[in-house]
Amino acid sequence: MMRLLHVSFLISICLLSGCDSKSQKADFVFLNGAEPESLDPAVITGQLEGRLVSSLFEGLTARDPTGSIVPGVAERWEISLDGRQYLFHLRSDARWSNGDPVTAYDFADSWKRTLLPQTAAEYAYQLYYIENAEAFNAGKLPDFNQVGVHALDDQRLEVRLTNPTPFFLDLCAFPTLMPVHMKTIQKYGEDEWIKPGHIVSNGPYTLEQWRINQRVRLLANPFYWDRANVGLNRIDALPTDNANTAFNLYSSGAADLTLDKNLIPAMLLDALRGRPDFHSSPFLGTYFYRFNVTRPPLNNPLVRQAIALAIDKKRIVEKVTRAGEPVADHFVPPGIHNYESPACLGHNPDEARELLRKAGYPGGKGFPTISLLYADQSIAKGVATEVQDMLHKELGITVQLAQQEWKVYLNSMSQLDYDIAASSWLGDYNDPNTFLDMFVTGGGNNRTGWSNARYDGLIQQAAKEVDVEKRKIILQEAEGLLCRDEAPIAPVYFYVGVQFYDPQKITGLVQNVLDEHPLKYIRKQN
Repeated sequence: MMRLLHVSFLISICLLSGCDSKSQKADFVFLNGAEPESLDPAVITGQLEGRLVSSLFEGLTARDPTGSIVPGVAERWEISLDGRQYLFHLRSDARWSNGDPVTAYDFADSWKRTLLPQTAAEYAYQLYYIENAEAFNAGKLPDFNQVGVHALDDQRLEVRLTNPTPFFLDLCAFPTLMPVHMKTIQKYGEDEWIKPGHIVSNGPYTLEQWRINQRVRLLANPFYWDRANVGLNRIDALPTDNANTAFNLYSSGAADLTLDKNLIPAMLLDALRGRPDFHSSPFLGTYFYRFNVTRPPLNNPLVRQAIALAIDKKRIVEKVTRAGEPVADHFVPPGIHNYESPACLGHNPDEARELLRKAGYPGGKGFPTISLLYADQSIAKGVATEVQDMLHKELGITVQLAQQEWKVYLNSMSQLDYDIAASSWLGDYNDPNTFLDMFVTGGGNNRTGWSNARYDGLIQQAAKEVDVEKRKIILQEAEGLLCRDEAPIAPVYFYVGVQFYDPQKITGLVQNVLDEHPLKYIRKQN
């Protein structure tokens, strides 16, 4: 059996790293996590998809290796004194991968597609800062001409915002706001246009291959405006969410880079920490549990609070995650500009038992068996196992664990087909809003069924507030509702990024709070 497994592993390395006779070997190979859900900028929601999409497409702005905003398709822009109107000037040499010019009309049409209700873009709310965009997305405003996006000509895009939005340039670098080639979508259809041989993109790379459960292969885009500064010609992204398999691929030399801590066996972290290829730093990300508040007894905030208080987060980061993660007693991570979170729910089993008693389940009596959903990842499984034990020991609650493949797991959350679900959220920009605005009523990434009019009002109020201190107080009240008073979520820990790569061979990777590592800037020394 051991010999058969070894042979199988070697075959997998050969297939994944491009040594089959019909294709050239990649210049660079990295481990990207699970099989991508999609490569459509309008519909993706995960970080692993975002890495690929941000290499295939480019927005008005982009990010450099430090995570800072730099010009993308727009070479410059002007902002009105009131902060509500932007005029973007597009590059005359910006091209799609088929040679077509990238125009302001491409952006206007792409943003319209994202906002169309039938597109069902869960991240459509990232465009709500634009005048009338929310009403159009909700179907209340049928005329897109009334939305604050207008192509004045091929190279000028005018955008009008409802309120001043200091992070709007950050949003312009986000996948949801990246342009797509509408003629290609019209030709092949919504499901087929993203496939190799069909897709037309405008970023530093094109899609050469997408072999399910083998690899996504990227090829440098010859029409990209900044092609001279793209460091690698051919890149393979390997899909695996098994930590042992991923680390074996890296250790064997079949992969040059491991980007996610989930792809490193947690039990090895202590031994690996001192190696020169070990790189670690905190970033804006939170691991948490969502409650499906539409299902009894989780529709009772006392029950949700009790479960949150029963989770020993210190035990989880010391026993399971092992990378020095700070425990999360609130949702917004430390390090956000001009913001400090309010105190929320820590570890207090006595209070948890009292709240469960008040909810009508003393000692867990009469409490139904509930399920805890998580994706097929070793750390998620380890955390879930610990939480299962804690809830049984402290509250007398029986929890069944449910593990699902990445795409199925995402669909289950979107359909509210779960009781409790392991989740994570990574900041899209350095502002507390990126962690808080998704939980408004009906938000595409809410995925809890929770609705609170006071919370919705606070998020709307914060969007209009230009005074930094007043805005902070408003958002602190909102966060208190989210993870203390109503508790549709239970934060567990804040992320620490871990990457493995040889710094003598791989350059262009910079630790940053957004955990953004654009492939465009990576270089490999032979």
